[in-house]
Amino acid sequence: MDVELTVYLSGEIHSDWRDQIADGIEELDLPVDLTGPVTDHDASDDCGVTILGHEDSSFWKDHKGAKLNAIRTRTLIGEADLLVIRFGDKYKQWNAAFDAGYAAAQGTPYIVMHSKEHAHALKEVDAEAFAVCETPEQVVAILRYVTRGELMRPSPTLSLVR
Repeated sequence: MDVELTVYLSGEIHSDWRDQIADGIEELDLPVDLTGPVTDHDASDDCGVTILGHEDSSFWKDHKGAKLNAIRTRTLIGEADLLVIRFGDKYKQWNAAFDAGYAAAQGTPYIVMHSKEHAHALKEVDAEAFAVCETPEQVVAILRYVTRGELMRPSPTLSLVR
């Protein structure tokens, strides 16, 4: 019996990791619906001032945008069965750490994905995670196991993107 999941994809927006997970889910026909934040960086940054009006101060510009983005984030995390939270190598994803804390406080399980180099910096985030992995392929393998009870061994050199 398949378990259907809604999975919120949080974190780093500068690589194609979300597409890789979506491709793997599609390839395996897993019963998983994906949600996530607005990943258009400019739209996310500018939504507050575009919708609510100009701000002279960058603080208030960011404040307006953060509030509007929080409506989406809190709503979708609240509806999610599971989060996958990606910490990339180039930028600090403070929002991803916040999402992890919010999910933990709500009792929503999450998987963390990051390179080994970030293990120390993310030790508290990792300690609350239900799994810690490094690749989108590992996430897809986890989702296959959780939804179908079927094992697959992801190859560290395998890419699900064609």
